Amino acid sequence: MTPSGSGTRPAPSLARATGSLAIATLVSRITGFGWKVVLAWVVGFGVVNDSFTIASNFPTIINELLLGGVLSSVVVPLLVRAQKDDPDGGEAYTQRLLTVGLAVLATGTVIAVACAPLLTAAYTAEAANTALTTGFTYLMLPAIVFLGLSAMLMAILNARQRFTATGWAPVLNNVVMFVVIGLYAVLPGTITLDPVRMGEAKLLVLGLGLPLGLASQLLVLVPALRRTGFTFRARWGWDRRLAEFGGLAAWVVGYTLLGQVGLAAITNAATSGEEGGAAIYASTWLLLQFPYGVIGVSLLTVIMPRMSSAAADGNFPAVIDDLALGSRLSIVLLGPLCALMTVLGPQIGIALYSIGNSDTDATRLGLSITASAFGVLPYAIVMLQLRVFYAMKDARTPTLIMLIMTAVKVPLSYLCAELLDPRSVVYGLSFVNSFTFLVGVLIGEIWLRSRLGRLRTGEVLRTLVKTLVAATWGAGAALGIALLLRAGLGPDSVAAAWLSLILGTLIGGAITFGLMTLLRVRETGAVVGRITGRLRRG
Repeated sequence: MTPSGSGTRPAPSLARATGSLAIATLVSRITGFGWKVVLAWVVGFGVVNDSFTIASNFPTIINELLLGGVLSSVVVPLLVRAQKDDPDGGEAYTQRLLTVGLAVLATGTVIAVACAPLLTAAYTAEAANTALTTGFTYLMLPAIVFLGLSAMLMAILNARQRFTATGWAPVLNNVVMFVVIGLYAVLPGTITLDPVRMGEAKLLVLGLGLPLGLASQLLVLVPALRRTGFTFRARWGWDRRLAEFGGLAAWVVGYTLLGQVGLAAITNAATSGEEGGAAIYASTWLLLQFPYGVIGVSLLTVIMPRMSSAAADGNFPAVIDDLALGSRLSIVLLGPLCALMTVLGPQIGIALYSIGNSDTDATRLGLSITASAFGVLPYAIVMLQLRVFYAMKDARTPTLIMLIMTAVKVPLSYLCAELLDPRSVVYGLSFVNSFTFLVGVLIGEIWLRSRLGRLRTGEVLRTLVKTLVAATWGAGAALGIALLLRAGLGPDSVAAAWLSLILGTLIGGAITFGLMTLLRVRETGAVVGRITGRLRRG
């Protein structure tokens, strides 16, 4: 499994670090996904869920524009370089970044609250309940500060190779959200839609719960950072590297703005279709993010400091090694899951969302998963490619890649709203979103080749073809199981859906990994070895 060539680093160390973080991320993703499912059970896929979903995106959107995109891309490489170059291990530089970041977050939050009605108007169609969405937006926007501060602390911990707290902090946030939804459920009455009353207990509980949950993450992150020996104090002095940070950040802000143009187009199209479209699209994307969040994010979190350090030393063969290894691991781990989610999409929708919702809504969500599950793998590859550019302190190229992806996404999104019937709009939007990541992979490959030369793409493609062959047979077996149970227990049976998911995943997964072993996919042995090793220790 260890790649050959100059700058090679043994894959097991990457797999070990990724596996440790993946456990925390798995719990985080399960609980994060869980509270959103429970929310759908409690409020359904209607106007309340649509309004909550749209408003809850705004703190993330504003944070990404202010700091989030920068923190997830260029800050870790800069912190790693400061730790290597500065006599104090980058302490003063880190303090300056935190000081500037907090000032930017506070200012941005005040401006965002003042512009709440404009945000709602930009992201919703006329058919949506803009008053309720605006009410939620006012209550949720203070979360920008807590979200941004958490992201800054996570970036510092990642740069210092401390991954545990960054994986577990979101779990506390998710626990708080479970409590919030439980309190919402037991409160009497309903949210008034016409007119919307800001003083209603249910609206306040649901709206203020999001900032409270994000604030709770600091209870995990602050002590973890203190244990590294870092002490924060406000430091306003200028560091020449802040100019470099600003230059990189400008391109990342452009990247984020382009992403929001695409999101606004999809949200507008979704709210112009059948009611619940925005919530179903968001739930679909959340489900697709689940495997990527456990595997892809963990891999990127561990591999980014490695690539940054190699790029800082001018060791580009090592950067290529990490890119090739990360791509192959993503294929082996995410490819089979894409195939299984494609054939089991309707069963996922019925199993998870039939409680509190109509069978029609659960089926719509399931078919949306089927239409878009293929995009998980290209999304992971694109994110990995972009991190290579950022490791080389190139924030311009990722923005140009996003420009091309957005140029594809926006017109196709509006075509979905024009050409498809209202119920099917969300299927088309989910497909379009995934399709744009395929475009991104191709563009990223071309530009990386122009910068680094040969990327060992042949090895990656061989792994991809073998994995697709194996995954097709495994997914076929899972589909056969689902059809048999559907015929025996009924098309809308929750029991049949759960049995299909359990048996289809186990049997289909076993067939897939068995065939991958027979086809001698190198990374399969390391992955299976890590899993069985953990099971033996457990």
